[in-house]
Amino acid sequence: MLNSNNIIDLKNVSLTLGSGARQVEILRGLDLQVKSGEAVALIGPSGSGKSTLLSVTGGLERPDQGQVMIAGHDITSLSEDELALFRRDNIGIVFQSFHLIPNMTALENVAVPLEFAGRADAFARAADMLARVGLGDRTGHYPTELSGGEQQRVALSRALAIEPHLLLADEPTGNLDAVTGADIVELIFELREEHDTSLVLVTHDPTLAARCDRVFALQEGRAVLQKKSRAARRPVKAS
Repeated sequence: MLNSNNIIDLKNVSLTLGSGARQVEILRGLDLQVKSGEAVALIGPSGSGKSTLLSVTGGLERPDQGQVMIAGHDITSLSEDELALFRRDNIGIVFQSFHLIPNMTALENVAVPLEFAGRADAFARAADMLARVGLGDRTGHYPTELSGGEQQRVALSRALAIEPHLLLADEPTGNLDAVTGADIVELIFELREEHDTSLVLVTHDPTLAARCDRVFALQEGRAVLQKKSRAARRPVKAS
């Protein structure tokens, strides 16, 4: 259950990576609010902190200071075990490099988070998701036997199988050709609408960013609003 109208509420988030002379302040007092059901794009040059911000939002990286509220829960106060459970039940993540388990079939890869969640129908649900993305005849194939586009479809199926409140996508088309990437984009937005999932994606593609309700550019460690779509499904307060 969501406890807030904001699926994401980041307040004064800062993070420095590296050590000694190699320390780099990636995020600097960053504030960002994302409404439930909203689609938001993060843009900016390489090294600007887009992926780091996504990692902080997903609880994969802890900030040095600030508050990270997801679905009304302060995830900065959770232990590692609590955070893993929260992420399992609320957040789906799609990585640019897919991150599929190489010795598991497509079906097994999608079923993993469902099994962790205690779903008795884990494999049936996984099969349904793979069929939904056009891989019903590839369930028994291993990642090395799948094309890049097929692997990304498996990764997307895995991320959405638990019907998360929030989907985080880091350059989801970055390793794909133009045609396959366009297909994946359509699939992401179609499944997002179907499950009423909030979406935050990192992209260098202006066409993909334009599909979102709002676009933020990361500048000097902060998120700066670039565009608010007239077609946004909900009224949004710029951060």
